[in-house]
Amino acid sequence: MTDMQTIHLDIVSAEQAIYSGDAEMVFATGAMGELGIAPGHTPLITSLKPGNIRVIVAGTKQEEIFYVKGGLLEIQPYVVTVLADTVVRAHDIDEAAALEAKELAEQMLANKSSEIDFAKANAELAEAIAQIRAVQRMKKHLK
Repeated sequence: MTDMQTIHLDIVSAEQAIYSGDAEMVFATGAMGELGIAPGHTPLITSLKPGNIRVIVAGTKQEEIFYVKGGLLEIQPYVVTVLADTVVRAHDIDEAAALEAKELAEQMLANKSSEIDFAKANAELAEAIAQIRAVQRMKKHLK
């Protein structure tokens, strides 16, 4: 049950519901930049860029971190809904694979060959960096 000090958050991917619960604060990377969403926020709909959704869980001060590849964010004063293309909990991300993907994308961009799809390489680099940041942030909060 959401009270006036919390906001209800639902994170859903095409495959399944990933998270549903109350939060004191939600942070997400929208199309125009980083959003901080508190209870009573003005209604808003925006697209999500590859990045992290950070949730300050109500009553615990603990942070849950999710990586989203993209999608939509709908904000109502006391309800936030994330409809994501892909969602992964930070602790489920394969950090080694993300680092490898980042290196590969950086090599593709440095190659400057005319055969390279720069938009695709940039998108892959952004995704890998966002995944690595999610893992690093989760590790930082576990200390």
